[in-house]
Amino acid sequence: MLLKVLGAEIGKGLRVQLAHPVGHVITLLISAMMYLGLQFVLGQGELRQDLLPRTLVAIGGYWFLQYAGLVMVADLIEEKRAGTFAQAQMTPAPPWLPMLGRLLTASVFGLAVAAVATLVPLLVAGIAIPLRWAAILPVVLMGADALAFTFLLAALALGSPMIGALQSLFTSLVLLLNGSFLPLAFYPDWLAALARILPTTLGIEATTQTLFEGRSLAELWSGGTLPWLLAHTLALSVVAGLLFVRNHRRALQEPS
Repeated sequence: MLLKVLGAEIGKGLRVQLAHPVGHVITLLISAMMYLGLQFVLGQGELRQDLLPRTLVAIGGYWFLQYAGLVMVADLIEEKRAGTFAQAQMTPAPPWLPMLGRLLTASVFGLAVAAVATLVPLLVAGIAIPLRWAAILPVVLMGADALAFTFLLAALALGSPMIGALQSLFTSLVLLLNGSFLPLAFYPDWLAALARILPTTLGIEATTQTLFEGRSLAELWSGGTLPWLLAHTLALSVVAGLLFVRNHRRALQEPS
């Protein structure tokens, strides 16, 4: 029964999103062109090959976070405005299960945008990114960290009418500080420390260390990057879960 509810929620989410393909196509076009434009400006009229590989990895993480959050939050806001949120919760399944289905749907679209937005500059600018098995775990954890933050945004959307502004603010900070413009090595120590508080930054740092510096998972662990990434992901998940329980209860008590 639980799997049926989860499958139904995922199927509904995919149908809703695919019913409006124009917005997704525009997003793909903008995301594919935006990175090269930013790097062209930062490079003062040229694409700096020493910066492109690391920043491309970083902006890929940003696009996954940004678009997964956009899809999930927009879906929730639409249901609340239409007054159908409470009806959608009338199921014997636990309340977190439909939200998990929404999260999986959002991750599919976030991954699609991130993949295209990374692949196009990779091919157009001839950016070389080495592939290493050790990078798989940091990439997976970065994705989990981004989805934990997406769930946090969804929990906020249940209780805050200002979620659109908050989401825009948080994701803009991520874009500015997670390494999408410049690698963290160029930041002053205090700014790098602040950037690591934001979602995706630690995952990007761990990923780039394995890809471009050849570090092993053992070195990432002993260096502290991997433990901090795990702790960050768990902390976001716990905070998001607690906030969801609180705001979900309040949302169901609101008049339709």
